[in-house]
Amino acid sequence: MAVVIVCDAAGRPLADRDVVVEQRAHAFGFGNIGFDFVGDDRPARLAELWFDVFNTATLPFYWSDFEPERGSPHTDRLRRAAQWFAGRGARVKGHPLVWHTLAPAWLGDLPVGEVEAAVRDRIKREVSGFAGVVDSWDAINEVVIMPVFANEPRPNGITRLARERGRIATVRLAFEEARAADPSATLLLNDFDMSTAYECLIEGVLEAGIRVDALGLQSHMHQGYWGEERTRAVLDRFARYGLPLHMTETTLVSGDLMPPEFDDLNDFQPPSWPSTPEGEARQAEEIERHYRTLLAHPSVQAVTYWGLTDEGAWLGAPAGLVRADGTPKPAYETLRGLVKGEWWLPPTTVRTDQAGRVVVHGFLGDYEVRCEGRTTPFAITGAAPAR
Repeated sequence: MAVVIVCDAAGRPLADRDVVVEQRAHAFGFGNIGFDFVGDDRPARLAELWFDVFNTATLPFYWSDFEPERGSPHTDRLRRAAQWFAGRGARVKGHPLVWHTLAPAWLGDLPVGEVEAAVRDRIKREVSGFAGVVDSWDAINEVVIMPVFANEPRPNGITRLARERGRIATVRLAFEEARAADPSATLLLNDFDMSTAYECLIEGVLEAGIRVDALGLQSHMHQGYWGEERTRAVLDRFARYGLPLHMTETTLVSGDLMPPEFDDLNDFQPPSWPSTPEGEARQAEEIERHYRTLLAHPSVQAVTYWGLTDEGAWLGAPAGLVRADGTPKPAYETLRGLVKGEWWLPPTTVRTDQAGRVVVHGFLGDYEVRCEGRTTPFAITGAAPAR
C-alpha cells in the first residue's frame, strides 16, 4: 500500500480530482531463461510471449560453451543478448560463474594452482565486463556435489579444485572475486540439493564470513509437483538464515512424469517425451499452486521458470509453458493471468480526498499517477500486501 498526495505544478494538493494510477513493473522477480534469444535470430512471437509475463532473464554463461578454446570467449554474443534484454526493461542474470559439470575441457589437465588462477581470471573478466548490464550472478553452482562429482572418466578441473581446496574455500574464491569485480551485483549461492548437506554448507559459508546476497534453490519437478506442504517446509528451512530466497530453476512437466526410481534426472532418456492434454491441464493447475505458495512466503524474492518453450528443453521434457510449435499451453495463460492480471494494477481511476491523497493498494513495484496532463512515478516498497 502507498499513500500518494497529488499536487499541482506549484505544489498545492489537488482535492476531489480524478487521477489514473497504473502499475509499471513488479519488484518481485518473475524470471525465465533467455537461452532462446542468445543468437541473432530472435523469434518475434516467442519474444512477445516472454516479455508479456517475465521481467528477469537468466543467460547461459556455461564455461565450456562460453570459452571452448582458451582465450577465445564468446563475449560479444552474450553481451548482445544481455543488452537486448536490458534495453527492453528486463533484469539480467548470469548463470553460472563456477560450475563443475560444464567446465571447459582445456581446464582438465592444468595443475590445481593454474585452475584456480584461470577461475579467478574468468570471474573477473565476466563480472567486470558485463557490469551495468548483468546485475546478478549464480556465483557458484551445486557446490554440495562439486568435490565428489564423478560423472566423467576423470575429475574435471573444477572438481579437482574443490576437492583440494575444500568447498568453503572454493565458495570464498567465487564470491570474493565477483564482489571485487562488481560490488553492486547480487551474488547467489545456488544448489539443487535440498538436503541438510546444503544447510551445512550454508552454515559453514556464513560462519566463514563470506557475504552471500541470496540463496538459490532449484526445484525441477520432473517426477511430480512437490505440493504446498513440502514447498513451504523447504522455504522455511532455508529462510532461517535471514537471506532472500530465489527459486532459481523451477519446472513442471505437461506430459508423463519421470519414474520415481531415477535418482539422477539425467539418467532418464526416453526416445520421446510428448506433452499431453491431461498433462497440460495438470501443469496449469500446479503452476498456479506453486506460484501462489512462493509469493505468499515473505523470504522469496524471485522465481525463474526453467524454459519458455518445449523446443530444446532440458532432458527433452515437456516442461515449457509454450509448445514446440510456438502455441501457449494452459500453464502459460494461467501464469500470465496471475502476473499481469490478479497481481497487477491496470490503469485505474481514483479520486483524491480533501487533502489531495489517494491510497493505492498493490504489489511491490513501480507505479505512475496521471493527472491533468502530468505523469509522476512512484513506488510501493513497504511490506508486501496480503495476497
